[in-house]
Amino acid sequence: MTQASNKLRIQRQREAFGHRVREHRLSAGLSQEELAEVAGIHRTYVSSLERGQRNVSLDNIIALARALKVDAAQLLEGI
Repeated sequence: MTQASNKLRIQRQREAFGHRVREHRLSAGLSQEELAEVAGIHRTYVSSLERGQRNVSLDNIIALARALKVDAAQLLEGI
């Protein structure tokens, strides 16, 4: 696998994760600001995460999952 194709694969995985977070957030009826507040992170972080622009840490994955009332594995399933 070339470095360029690996970067593209990682970007697609980030986008898929962000899409998954957005789906769960909308299902929970939360705005980005509300999710950020409950998870203890900044709203702009949630926004950039949902667009696939963030490399999310395990700590933030767990915080988001708790705020969304789902297992962290659900946010990562299939990615």
